[in-house]
Amino acid sequence: MQAALEITARYCGRELEQYGQCVAAKPESWQRDCHHLKMSIAQCTSSHPIIRQIRRVCAVPFLAFEECLRENEAAVGNCAEHIGRFLQCAETVQTPRSPMPMEAQPLSASYKNTGHE
Repeated sequence: MQAALEITARYCGRELEQYGQCVAAKPESWQRDCHHLKMSIAQCTSSHPIIRQIRRVCAVPFLAFEECLRENEAAVGNCAEHIGRFLQCAETVQTPRSPMPMEAQPLSASYKNTGHE
């Protein structure tokens, strides 16, 4: 999960920060009042492969965590066990492997293929 959080912070830092500020400012109603910011994080991260992979592999513990948050809106600390299970699952997720695109290959490799050696 640390990797997913780092990726989220790297690519969606503004959205993550706004959501965190909203949750901190509205402890009684954050679920309702900050929902649009939660959705902006989801939209931002939806294109990142590792986050999509975590969502697929760890859907069950994540849904249990979200349910716990809904049931304990005023006492989110009660969901520590749920978040622990989700984090444990997320830590096991590997970055999906994909072939290296042509434009990402080292310059020397693409230069050699042009006949300009």
